[in-house]
Amino acid sequence: MIKLHHLNKSRSKRIIWLLEELDVDYDIIAYQRNKETFLAPDELKQIHPLGKAPVLEDNGKVITESGAITDYLISNYGKSKYMPSQQSDSYVDYQQWLHFAESSAMVPFLLKLFITKDGCKTNFIGDYADHEIGKILSYVNQQLKGKQYLVNEALTGADFMMSFVVEKADEAGLLAHFPEIKRYLEQLKTHESYHTANELEAKYD
Repeated sequence: MIKLHHLNKSRSKRIIWLLEELDVDYDIIAYQRNKETFLAPDELKQIHPLGKAPVLEDNGKVITESGAITDYLISNYGKSKYMPSQQSDSYVDYQQWLHFAESSAMVPFLLKLFITKDGCKTNFIGDYADHEIGKILSYVNQQLKGKQYLVNEALTGADFMMSFVVEKADEAGLLAHFPEIKRYLEQLKTHESYHTANELEAKYD
């Protein structure tokens, strides 16, 4: 049985969505953030020393990092869906989006989150984060023109990974000038499993 160690209000929600879409049996082991520090509880360190989520357990393996978990689940349970053939040209695009979601895209959003929670006035980082977020959203908006999904006009791991980024941008009210991203988010919402994941995330919050 697959076990997903899930932290409320975290990026592990997209792994719930992926597991639902794959229609595999799995258990959610839920953890709650500290209400004052917003940090994960120490109990998560019992499954992985860093104490971060998501963490996946399957067949004796402990797998961390959202991109690696997404890759693992699709490779092992996707039944040739949700990713391009490794011999295809689009496989490179697919891999780039997988890594983009957790690297280039997330860094400025995290900086903004930290600044907001700290409540401090910064000399450089605040403006830098805002500028980079604008660049990221402009890039994604441009890449989505004329497309329903990021790769091969089909739902893939790239979309599961990027869903968190576009959701957070939408929650922050940043999509008013990025119509392609708004349309893309509405496309993601056409999947029943997307809403199931939201319901489960709320249940374990």
